Amino acid sequence: MGSLSIWHWLIVILVVVLLFGRNKISDLMGDVAKGVKSFKKGLSDDDEAKLEEKPAVTVDVETAREKTKAG
Repeated sequence: MGSLSIWHWLIVILVVVLLFGRNKISDLMGDVAKGVKSFKKGLSDDDEAKLEEKPAVTVDVETAREKTKAG
């Protein structure tokens, strides 16, 4: 009683297609895909920005050894 059979789902899909039409549904799915792509692009832009913010750290080994010997 709680679950729907395949026939129920087919009827629901048919009613949705009849109400909204194929063009509106495909346009809606295209908009959803564009939103997902821009979300992924935004996430990758954030990662690149974080990598650019961190300065590269270089250590001169000889200078570090001299400082430890002197101190």
